[in-house]
Amino acid sequence: MKKRLANSFAARLGMAGALASAMLFAVPAAAQDSRLSLADRVARLEQQAQNQDQGGIGMVNQVQQLQAQVQQLQGQIEELQHQLQGLQDKSKSQYVDLDSRIGRLEGGAGAAAGNNNPAANATPPAVNTPAAATGKGKAPANQAQPATAASTAAPADAAGAQAVYDAAFKSLRGGEYAQASRGFRGFIQQYPDHALTPNAFYWLGESYYATMNYPVALETFQRLLSQFPQSDKVPDALLKVGYSQLELKQTDAAKATLKSVTTKYPGSKAAGLAQERLRRVQQPGN
Repeated sequence: MKKRLANSFAARLGMAGALASAMLFAVPAAAQDSRLSLADRVARLEQQAQNQDQGGIGMVNQVQQLQAQVQQLQGQIEELQHQLQGLQDKSKSQYVDLDSRIGRLEGGAGAAAGNNNPAANATPPAVNTPAAATGKGKAPANQAQPATAASTAAPADAAGAQAVYDAAFKSLRGGEYAQASRGFRGFIQQYPDHALTPNAFYWLGESYYATMNYPVALETFQRLLSQFPQSDKVPDALLKVGYSQLELKQTDAAKATLKSVTTKYPGSKAAGLAQERLRRVQQPGN
C-alpha cells in the first residue's frame, strides 16, 4: 500500500515537473514572438515612412518641373510680345510716313493747280462805271460782287454728314489711320457744330495715338475736353490724355490725369482702365 502511494506521488511529481518545464520553455517563446511582432511593426512603419518620403520627393520634383515649364512658356510669351510690338511699331511708323508724304503731295498738287489756273490768280477786271473811272464815289449798290465759297456753299444735309463720318470711321477700323485722320479732320472742318463732332475729335485723336503721334493726339483730346465738356466721350478722352502724357514721359501729369478719371467718373470703364494703368505705373521699375 505504501509502495503504491509512493509510486503515485512520484508520478504526480513528474507530471508537475514536466508542466513546469513546458511553461518555462513556452514563456520565452511567447516573449520572443512578441518581440518579433513588434520589430515587424516598426519595420513596416519605417517602410511606410520611407515610401511617403519618396512620394513627397516625387511631388516636389513634379512641381519643380511644372515651374520650369511655366517659366519657359513665359519666356516664349515675352518673346512673342516683343515681336508683336516691333511689328506694330513698324506698321505705325509706315502710316506716319505715308500720312506725311500724302500731305506733302496734296499741298504740292494744290499749289500747282493754283499756278496753272490763270483765272484763279488773275485780278478781277475793274467795272467800267463813272465812279470807277474817276476814282470818286462808290460803286452802285446793285453792282454784282465776287462770290465767295462761304456764300455759295449749300447747307450740309444730315445724310451727307453721316456719310463722311462713316467713311472716316471705316478707315479707322480697317487700320488705315492716315486716311481716317484726313476724314475726321475734313468732317470737323465741314461740320463744326454737328452732333458727331465730339466723336470725330475723339477718333481723330485715336488715329494720331495709333500712329505714335502722341503730341498731336494729346492736343486733339484736350480740344475735345475744352470744346465739348458735356460729351459722352469726355471720360475716354481724359483717359487718353493720361495715356498720351505717359508716352511723352510726362509721368507726374499722367498720374494726376489718371487719378482724376477715377475720381470724376467712378464705376466707368475709363475709371477701371485708369486704375489698372496707375497700378502698372506705380510698380517698381516702371
